[in-house]
Formats: sequence, C-alpha cells, structure tokens
Amino acid sequence: QVQLVESGGGLVQAGGSLRLSCAASGRTFSRYNMGWFRQAPGKEREFVAAISSSGGSTFYADSVKGRFTISRDNAKNTVYLQMNSLNPEDTAVYYCAATIYGGNRFKVDQYEYWGQGTQVTVSS
Repeated sequence: QVQLVESGGGLVQAGGSLRLSCAASGRTFSRYNMGWFRQAPGKEREFVAAISSSGGSTFYADSVKGRFTISRDNAKNTVYLQMNSLNPEDTAVYYCAATIYGGNRFKVDQYEYWGQGTQVTVSS
C-alpha cells in the first residue's frame, strides 16, 4: 500500500514557475514507477510526465516537453515536478500516481495509487 500526498500548487502568472512535490508513505517507494497527471475542468485526466523506479528514465507529454522536469529522491520518498514557462493552458488539478508495474505509463488505468491532487492556476 502506498499513500501519496501532493503539495506545491498555487496561483502563478503566465511565464512563472512552480515545483510540485509528492510525498509517499511506505518503505518500498523505490520499487514504484511514478507519474504526474492533470485534469482541467470539463476534461479528462491526462498524462504529464513519468519517471522510472530508479529515476533513470523519464517521459513527458509533448505539451510540457522542454518546460517541465520530473525527478525523484528515493531517500526522501518524494517525486517532484518542476514546471517552468507556465501558461494558462497548464491550469488544472495535478495528481501524482504510483505503479509497481511497467507497461504503458502514459495511461491513467496503469496506476494503482493516486494522491488527492493539488490545484495549479496560471493567470494570463
């Protein structure tokens, strides 16, 4: 069982930056592949970024590539999402998720555990 708690969301102007954190409970965090997803009002939850259990591989949605960076610190049981050059289209609730499996890490249903989400609002 893994419990995930996101933090770091807030209101930022276009062009600004935020860093989201996701703290995980449990002693087996380093075994889990982690992902960040987001959901804007009236839209489906979508993939943002993912990182392998070791941190050696990262994956990004085309919409955030070059602006967002996912990283993890297994000693701190935490995964991060550094978001730069934010624009209003990035406004959403951001969720972190964990999966023990490999598979298609871009899909919502690949992940077994989810945090409660943190709101990110980018003003123009």
